[in-house]
Amino acid sequence: MEEQEKNIAGGIFEKTKLEEGFYLLKFQNEQKQPVKVTRNINSKFIQFHFSGKGEGRFFFNNGSYKIPLLEENSLLLYNPKRDLPIDLELQPNSWVISIVISIKKFHALFSEEAGYISFLNLENRDKQYYKDAPLSPGMVIVLNQLANYNIVPTIRNLYYKAKAYEILSLYFNRSEEPDVEQCPFLTDEENVLKIRKAKEIVIANMAEPPSLQELSTEIGLSMKKLKEGFKQIYGDSVFSFLFDYKMEYARKLLDSGEFNVNEVGLKVGYSTSSHFIAAFKKKFGTTPKKYLMSLTSDAG
Repeated sequence: MEEQEKNIAGGIFEKTKLEEGFYLLKFQNEQKQPVKVTRNINSKFIQFHFSGKGEGRFFFNNGSYKIPLLEENSLLLYNPKRDLPIDLELQPNSWVISIVISIKKFHALFSEEAGYISFLNLENRDKQYYKDAPLSPGMVIVLNQLANYNIVPTIRNLYYKAKAYEILSLYFNRSEEPDVEQCPFLTDEENVLKIRKAKEIVIANMAEPPSLQELSTEIGLSMKKLKEGFKQIYGDSVFSFLFDYKMEYARKLLDSGEFNVNEVGLKVGYSTSSHFIAAFKKKFGTTPKKYLMSLTSDAG
């Protein structure tokens, strides 16, 4: 379990070791066709899968049995008697975040609460267990923060670890009423959907994004709630988020080798190459040309 971000036949897979026996996995499919992901997970681990966008299906027993993972739903998988490898078919424009934690570590987290968590009971702890359940608004927020984090690389693992613990806490806090979420405004599912729509609008129009006023009008939310909600879900302001997204998109275009620096700059909304070069250097600490040269040298 040592790999980091890499391509998986049209998608992206990222695995991060948070602690011994505690991993965060991210699966993303931005293509127009389903992507198949397989990973070996042995019987010593419990799996939590969270669908932030789109849908997927988990296959078992060589494809003879399947469980769907719908958008904004979770799936808990646990079988102490046999390995449960991840065999996931991820639909187009979908992403899933998973937490894989060893039974030993998981019991240490909840040892005093084992009676409360059904599959930790003495009666059940040696039995297979699975549960699917919808995500709460608070869990949706944390998932989106994980998927769209904007933090310096040096604290990336710390951030992931904090969010992984947070989402596990929310997962097992289902007995609480939903109106105790940290941000009451975002307990309204309709507003969460509006904020998500705002993100999709600015991404779709990244070369010529609407103003905040135009955006708030289009999604039917006040500018104040738009700014507060966007920051709460995505961890940054609308245009700081868009800047990071544009630079990451530009990097992927450069990686493809199909476009030169000027073409990439135009695609992400920079009419002059000097402005694009300055923006790219601000984000990555190097110019697009030097970045391309590093790709060539790495390939050699």
